[in-house]
Amino acid sequence: MKIRKAVIPAAGYGTRMLPITKAQPKEMVPVVHKPVIQYVVEEAYYSNIREILIITGKHKRAIEDHFDRSEIPKKNKYINELEEILDDIDIFFVRQREQKGLGDAVKYAEAFVDGKPFALLLGDNITIPECTKTLIDSFNELGHSVIAVEKVPFEKVPYHGIIKGKEVGPRIFEIEDVVEKPEINSAPSNLAIIGRYILTPDVFDYLKDLRPGYGGEVQLTDALKKMCTTSKIYGVLFSGKRYDIGNKFEWLKANVEIALSDEILGRKFKKWLENKIKEEKLQ
Repeated sequence: MKIRKAVIPAAGYGTRMLPITKAQPKEMVPVVHKPVIQYVVEEAYYSNIREILIITGKHKRAIEDHFDRSEIPKKNKYINELEEILDDIDIFFVRQREQKGLGDAVKYAEAFVDGKPFALLLGDNITIPECTKTLIDSFNELGHSVIAVEKVPFEKVPYHGIIKGKEVGPRIFEIEDVVEKPEINSAPSNLAIIGRYILTPDVFDYLKDLRPGYGGEVQLTDALKKMCTTSKIYGVLFSGKRYDIGNKFEWLKANVEIALSDEILGRKFKKWLENKIKEEKLQ
């Protein structure tokens, strides 16, 4: 079954990025040439998805404006590339009425997905190469919901949703449990969920009437925890790079690494960076 629709939650406050996010959405924070959420939309597009629902909240109007037609008279290659994509996709918006957590936000997508499997891509994560393509291939092979995971250092376990699972194939884990931000000594593994999912529509059954969990919010991980007791969910170990633009260190890393690989800026930026490091060593 083809995955035709993607859901991008983008309603969070972005508190880890304050004061940068005081007056702008964290999803609009720039990484080299474009805002974070544009990378996410492009990931869906290059995975052959043509219908996207972005779930926003208060003070997120800049996201909608960004995906409008540009009125700038002199356009550059980056604006032209974006507009070519926008000509080929449909983007819809819905507002999460209260900040109740990711699980609550996903519930707003039920009518949009219309009983079909769908991609869920968090709006503040960049994956290189695009993780969604890999997940779609895995979903088509396995026939069940799939979640992208990566191995993280154990000191970072308390900042992620963590899976417990058994390896059933190369880089494939059958998930037995999911825990939101566990303590290091009680974590079932160091396999962290990285904000990319292909989910079957029955996830909405598990989200209904779900009580607030960790942090007083409705957690998607709590729904997945219930879901994996009655149906199979697989974790797919992502082999690329993932940047969590919800925190400043990862945002800085993303800017440096993506700039270094950029066809226009890369060589010049690398030379400047090498000279800067030499200067620092001499001080």
